[in-house]
Amino acid sequence: MIPEFEKLQPEEVELLNKVPAMVTILIAGADEEISKSELQKAVSLTKTKQSKARRELLSYYQQVGPDFEEILNDLLKSYPEDPETRSKMVIEDLERLNEILPKLDKAWAVQFVESMKEIAKKVAEAAGGVFGYLAIGYEESKLIDLKMIKKPA
Repeated sequence: MIPEFEKLQPEEVELLNKVPAMVTILIAGADEEISKSELQKAVSLTKTKQSKARRELLSYYQQVGPDFEEILNDLLKSYPEDPETRSKMVIEDLERLNEILPKLDKAWAVQFVESMKEIAKKVAEAAGGVFGYLAIGYEESKLIDLKMIKKPA
């Protein structure tokens, strides 16, 4: 377990470990269809972050990265297929972070939230635009800033 999580309850650690997958599902499903390119981008990005993440988050991604694809697939199966219902449930799950993040080191928590926003943006870019790059759809653009997660105070 990474040092930042030592004071947390097991279910809080479990939620934090699922956040990159939840962000992926939220953003990829924003336009009602979760594409393979969006999922592949998230898997690739998480693998890269295991060695090239922000210094503060390196151990987090080394912990989460190896199981990311399995976590993502498990969550995809557990959430409803209906896009609206799924998005609502994912947002509710992400809002639970607002109770957990204040328990963590503020600098780490801020970096964590920023990293999740990076994942959101990269996943959103994976499905749109010319040749599938550099365009974010309207529905995705409303979610990529992850407003449901309050900035750690």
